Amino acid sequence: MIAILGTGKMGEALLSGLLRAGFKPDDIMATARRAERAQALRETYGVRTVSNAEAAKVADTLVLAVKPQDMATLLAEIAPYVPADRLVITAAAGITTSFVEQRLGVEVPVVRVMSNTPIRFDEAMSVISAGAHADEEHLKLTEGLLKPVGKVLRIPESQQDAATALSGSGPAYFFYLVEAMVDAGILLGMPRAAALDMVTQSIVGAAVMLRDSGEHPVILREAVTSPGGTTIAAIAELERHSVRAAFLAAIEAARDRGRQLASG
Repeated sequence: MIAILGTGKMGEALLSGLLRAGFKPDDIMATARRAERAQALRETYGVRTVSNAEAAKVADTLVLAVKPQDMATLLAEIAPYVPADRLVITAAAGITTSFVEQRLGVEVPVVRVMSNTPIRFDEAMSVISAGAHADEEHLKLTEGLLKPVGKVLRIPESQQDAATALSGSGPAYFFYLVEAMVDAGILLGMPRAAALDMVTQSIVGAAVMLRDSGEHPVILREAVTSPGGTTIAAIAELERHSVRAAFLAAIEAARDRGRQLASG
């Protein structure tokens, strides 16, 4: 039995992905803060909605999907009911495995996960790290839950904050880029719908090419960048406006903000 505690957008995306992967509604429980949210989950997915305490008592695997600032309260609520044989998966930005372990008060196996919103379309990037009491079996169980909804990568926990900034927030950077490119198309006289189609397919095609070709992104960019051509003129403007440096600073800021949220 799997319980998703705090079934917001990411929790719901994981829930729907598990059902698409072949889990039965009877295999999953969900919790929600508001009664109307719980009712919507029952009606949409057919899963049982319960209290956090009941989920902690019954489920073999607990997925903690609340916001970072709500994690301490949730852990205090469920700590009396979590025995050492539970697998606890924490999916909140900045929350360390030791934070969870200390508040549960038992040597429970904890795996830290950061995923992202493409989980809704089974294209998530999820990174996982083991806590002090989690072993290979627990990592494999976590991978089994996440692989149906995307790619899973094991990393040291020391890299989790960076991963949160890079891939957890990463889709937003691409949407921001798409928005800017579409606006550029409109500035050049393109209808919005046509500009959006062109930019979206260009980015999808480029992403698949990068993933499947095995080529370094520099090589792929250089293949498009002819001497004295249109692409190098655009790249020169991006460099003049320090776009590369802006991305470095932005992702570093996201890392720092994640740490702030976790520290309260």
